[in-house]
Amino acid sequence: MYGILDPSALPEPNQTDDNEIDNLRGEVDRIDDGILGLLAERRRVALKIAVEKQRVSRPLRDGGREEELLMERLAAADKYQLDPELVSRVWEQILADSLRAQFEFAQHSANGGRDAVTVAIQGVEGSNSHRAALALTAHVENRDFVACSRFGDAIEAVRRERADIAVLPIENTTSGAIAEVYDLLMDARLSIVGETKVLVKHCLLGVRGSSISDLKTVHGHPQAVAQCSNFLAGLSHVDVIYASDTALAARRIAEIDNPTVGAVAGEQTASLYGLEILEAGINNRESNYTRFVAVARRPVDVDSQVPAKTSLVLSVSNEAGALAEVLNAFRAEGISLVKLESRPTVDNPWEEMFYVDFEGNLADDRVQRAIDDVRRHTMYLRVLGSYPSRDLRPHREPRPMTEARVVAVGPASARIPAAEAVAGYRLASRTAQAGDTVVEVAGVAIGGPELVMIAGPCAVESLDQVMRTARAVKESGGKLLRGGCFKPRTSPYSFQGLGYEGLEMLAEAGRVYGLPIVSEVPAPEHVERMAEFTDVLQIGARNMQNFALLTEVGQTNRPVLLKRGMSASIDEYLQAAEYILAGGNQRVILCERGIRTFETSSRNTLDLTAVPVLRRRTHLPVIVDPSHAAGERDLVAPLAMAAAAVGAHGLMVEIHPDPQNALSDGPQALRLEDFDDLMKALAR
Repeated sequence: MYGILDPSALPEPNQTDDNEIDNLRGEVDRIDDGILGLLAERRRVALKIAVEKQRVSRPLRDGGREEELLMERLAAADKYQLDPELVSRVWEQILADSLRAQFEFAQHSANGGRDAVTVAIQGVEGSNSHRAALALTAHVENRDFVACSRFGDAIEAVRRERADIAVLPIENTTSGAIAEVYDLLMDARLSIVGETKVLVKHCLLGVRGSSISDLKTVHGHPQAVAQCSNFLAGLSHVDVIYASDTALAARRIAEIDNPTVGAVAGEQTASLYGLEILEAGINNRESNYTRFVAVARRPVDVDSQVPAKTSLVLSVSNEAGALAEVLNAFRAEGISLVKLESRPTVDNPWEEMFYVDFEGNLADDRVQRAIDDVRRHTMYLRVLGSYPSRDLRPHREPRPMTEARVVAVGPASARIPAAEAVAGYRLASRTAQAGDTVVEVAGVAIGGPELVMIAGPCAVESLDQVMRTARAVKESGGKLLRGGCFKPRTSPYSFQGLGYEGLEMLAEAGRVYGLPIVSEVPAPEHVERMAEFTDVLQIGARNMQNFALLTEVGQTNRPVLLKRGMSASIDEYLQAAEYILAGGNQRVILCERGIRTFETSSRNTLDLTAVPVLRRRTHLPVIVDPSHAAGERDLVAPLAMAAAAVGAHGLMVEIHPDPQNALSDGPQALRLEDFDDLMKALAR
């Protein structure tokens, strides 16, 4: 037995009285305090070493030194008759703490050594979020805190520049993922810049003089209540009242000062608010950790020597093996996934978003190769952030990756090696993806073998007009309903559309007749709200190079229909599409609508050559709008037939119940009966 020198030296039963036990416990406490002091001193020396390593450009981590230290400590274990396994575990943690301190110093220096920071947290002083914020900003001298009542308020404080970072809980080892925070991260357009893990030890608190039997109500945050559900279930005489924060629950009962009211909170809040601990450690699990992330307006560059973690959010098509292809991309590069969490999307029923955490720095070539491969198999992909990791593994020599460990899913032809980038539109090019992208919109596949018809009025004018049009589209075999609600026009005196009122009409018509809707978004500030109504966001020809708008729709999870600019070359057009793809949105549909030339016999010149050229250069689906090219009703049908003949994946035409009285582009709109004739001709 380790640690016992002489069994005969042990006292006989009942030989030691209570005073002697107290004396011995006091001695243990002094030893423990000495150990803590030595650990703190060791960390200070480790930081001095980090400063010196930085000065002489030495690597922070020395694997050989780590293994040498561990072997020396294990050899000394016999000398002190200690369990080698205990010594191994303890020293790995001590080494990890020293390394973590050095890495934090290096990262702090790499970020310019900021000496002041304002942190937004959900909760008040003493909350777990406050503890996490203190840990994440340990190297910052001056720290101010913005207390928020909700997670969304903390994020909004960063977006509006009232705080530099927000610290948010993202998952707990007992209650799992915190869904609200995941949803906020999806929409916030902020970057994860750090993480930490906090040991959460919940207690049942009460005012001085109270007891568990006195309690009638207990206040607590929903997550804390869930983490203590077993204990609370045993208090049948107590009602639970939810609070927005654990520390706030403690502060609230201190203010109430009623012995029948208790709170679930941490032990540190008991002394902070003058409360008594009625029961300590009431968690369902003794090892109860919450992981927190820090988010900021801009991403951080992680020092190459600092272990990094990267977080993504992505969606895949509902096809067999689609997610497996994504996972295989990481495996092929030898990248370890540490988390895969699925969340249903708010706007698209039965569609899942996947949150992925993996070990690796976004600046690493292998990470870039993996992400490039992942893009080929996703409909949407956004990097949430690359940041210093709190998870440090003991040093091990990496095993070489062998071909046998790479599992290919799907046909070999679908797996394309990384090719040389095409200048300006790497993601849109055939070198990035050889196979065609098929964009699915509410069950309608655009980019497949079927010619898809999108039809509707140039502008939504009234509910009756759009309802009559939607019925005609449905009955004639059209698949999507288009309609302009915001109409960017050349003349300021032309009809500019009904705005959101028209959008609600269009959405209602689409719902009644089971048609996904397409509508043009005119500016970045309209994207978020329009995405709530429309199934496809259209970027008009005049906005093809509105890069702020392209970037904004690239952040959404809605398919985007991008029209070619009136004077844009094919390369310029594909580079515009690249903005959307680079933003994360992989569901882009290209639309050729005619270009401006010297010819005046039609409104524009329909460049049908662009269709096969685009299909050769890009994997994105290509449709044609003959209405805007022609400008005349009689030219629409023959141009539509020609577009189908040269390989367009779909058509978009304007139709109207009464073109002569249309408020926008009446001369080029087909009558409803003309549209039916065109659909029959295309079918033949």
